[in-house]
Amino acid sequence: MTTTGEDHEAVPTGPWWWARRRSAVLDGGLALVSALECGAEGVPFARDAGIPASMGIVFGVLAGSVLLIRRRWPIAVVLVAIAITPAQMGFLMGIVGLYTLASCELPRRVIAALAGMSLVGTMIVTFVRVRQDMARGDLTLGNWFVPFAAVTTSLGLTAPPLLLGLYVGARRRLMESLRERADSLERELQLLAERAEERAEWARNEERTRIAREMHDVVAHRVSLMVVHAAALQAVARKDPEKAVKNAALVGDMGRQALTELREMLGVLRSTEGPAQPQAQPLSQPQIQTQARTEASEQGASGAPDAVPLAAVAAAAAAAASRAAGGAPEGPCLSELDELVGQSAAAGMAVDLSVQGAVRPYAAEVEQTAYRVVQEALTNVHKHAAGAKTYVRLAHRSAEIAMQVENEPPPEPASASAAGLPSGGNGLLGMRERVVALGGVFVSGPTDAGGFRVSAVIPA
Repeated sequence: MTTTGEDHEAVPTGPWWWARRRSAVLDGGLALVSALECGAEGVPFARDAGIPASMGIVFGVLAGSVLLIRRRWPIAVVLVAIAITPAQMGFLMGIVGLYTLASCELPRRVIAALAGMSLVGTMIVTFVRVRQDMARGDLTLGNWFVPFAAVTTSLGLTAPPLLLGLYVGARRRLMESLRERADSLERELQLLAERAEERAEWARNEERTRIAREMHDVVAHRVSLMVVHAAALQAVARKDPEKAVKNAALVGDMGRQALTELREMLGVLRSTEGPAQPQAQPLSQPQIQTQARTEASEQGASGAPDAVPLAAVAAAAAAAASRAAGGAPEGPCLSELDELVGQSAAAGMAVDLSVQGAVRPYAAEVEQTAYRVVQEALTNVHKHAAGAKTYVRLAHRSAEIAMQVENEPPPEPASASAAGLPSGGNGLLGMRERVVALGGVFVSGPTDAGGFRVSAVIPA
């Protein structure tokens, strides 16, 4: 932390106009010395003026005491010093007064005018006194000495305090400007630090939202299909054993797929956030699914279906790491859209997929967002309009990709609730956040025919 001007601000602790007690003591001492000097010089002044010596002393003491107010009224001190110059008194007061005047925050023309008056007054008085001394015979030098003595004396009593005061005043102003600049820089740094904390907090919130959205998209669709197939399995278990076996196999495959996707996601999170681990040998996706099926069957045989096998987690993490190292896009892509629609059709949904335009690759986040929008829309149909005919339309355009999922009214309105599918109300919100984050447009709402439509357009 830097030491700024705020730390150096003088807290008024002295009496009257002094900021500190030592300043008051200094001015009091200077005023006392000046009063003694002027009082001593008041004796010859009284003798020359033909007045009592006591009056000259009192006059000198009062005039010299004016130095006490040099910080409050420096102009008054200089004017008094100029006024008593003909009496040959107040030399200390003139020097200190000029120094104080030059170091104050006063216009330059005022300082120059008063300094010029003091210079001229000292020069005239010195010229007259030296000339009188030479006329009395006290000095035997040539006539050249009179102007020389007047000029040098006036410059010696005026220039040094004036230049010193100007230097001290300029240095004081420079220090104040540097302190103000340090204050402003410190405030800017503090503001930048606060903004950095806000951005970090915003980034953490965004990351938590993104992870929650990914988990929702991965789990909701697979589990919804599993619930639908489980309900169908329960209905046909006794009537059609072969269909029950088929539905049971579908439920198992979807559960394994959901588990694989979750493990891959957790593996990526561990590889980016956790400590460095030894790199495992990359496995292909069929090998991962085969190992997952084997371990799932082992879990069923052991009676611990809820246990998570460590080997499968390691394999999924290794696959995710190898896929990231190979530069492959994370998450699903549009080429898997046929499989997604096929899974919904296998669950009993009448779904029609139509693709318009020339198929071309997109950025990974664009394909993943488009896939998740269609996936979540189909999940909502399973939840809220089971059995309704659904149309999935995908359009490849020159500068964008558009998708639309629309379902007709369900044949049995009570079938959705009978399936027992919970809804957290985050599906549409998550789709909108995904699309808007890429600069797209998302629209959803009921249709005139009683169905529901989800539309999204994403810049390519």
